[in-house]
Amino acid sequence: MTATAVVTGASSGIGAATARGLAAEGYDVVLVARRADRIEALAEEITRSGHSARAQVLDVTDRDAVDAFAKALGPCDVLVNNAGGAIGTETVAEGDPGDWRRMYEVNVLGVLNMTQALLPELIAGGDGTVLVVSSVAGHGVYEGGGGYVAAKHGAHTLAATLRLELCGEPVRVLEVAPGMVKTEEFSLNRLRGDADRAEAVYEGVPDPLSAEDVADTIVWAVTRPPHVNIDLLVVRPRAQAAQHKIHRVKE
Repeated sequence: MTATAVVTGASSGIGAATARGLAAEGYDVVLVARRADRIEALAEEITRSGHSARAQVLDVTDRDAVDAFAKALGPCDVLVNNAGGAIGTETVAEGDPGDWRRMYEVNVLGVLNMTQALLPELIAGGDGTVLVVSSVAGHGVYEGGGGYVAAKHGAHTLAATLRLELCGEPVRVLEVAPGMVKTEEFSLNRLRGDADRAEAVYEGVPDPLSAEDVADTIVWAVTRPPHVNIDLLVVRPRAQAAQHKIHRVKE
C-alpha cells in the first residue's frame, strides 16, 4: 500500500519542492494550501511525471476545516507542517499586534491544528512521521524579527514537547530549521510586496539556499529508517554563519 504524505503550504517555495521530492520517493502526496490554482497545477504536474499527488484547498488556521479534511483523508503516514511565513520587520515597540497574531496563528496554531487532527491516523499506521519546518529564527533572536522569532520559537517548542509526549508511540517528530532561503515569495510577503527591498535581502550573498535545497533535506529526514529520528537539523547556506553574520560579495 502506498504511503500518504500531507504537505502544508504546498502552493509555492519549500512546500511545493517538498511535494515534488516526496512524490518522487513514491509517496501519495496530498498538497494542502489556500490557493487552488497553484496546488491543482502542481498536482497535475506531478501526476504527469508518473507520480501520485492530489490537491486539497485548506486554511490550516481553520480548525473546523482541518478536522473535516482529516476525517475525509483516511490513512496518513507523513505530515510535513510547512505552512508559515513572516509579516513585517518592525521593532517590538512598533510592531502591529495583528501581524503578530497572524504569524502565531499560521506558524504555531496551524501546526497544532494539523498535528492534532492527523495524529490518530499517524499512530494507527504504526510508523508515522510529523515534520515541522521551523526556522533558524526559532533558535536565536534578531532585531526587527520579534513577531516571527516568537512564532518560530513556538513551532520549535511544539515539536520538542510533542517528541517527549509521544515517546513510546510509533511516531517520529522531526524538525528542519532553514536559514537564508531565497524563494519567490517569503521576503516579498514579509516586506509587504516591496520587490526592491525583498531583493536587497539577498544582495551580494553568494548562493543562498533554494527551496529545493531545503526540500532535499526534508525528504532525506523523512526517508530515514523508521528507528532514526532527526530531532533537529539546522540548514544554512555557507555564506550565513548566523542570522547576524552573512558574507556578502561587493560588486
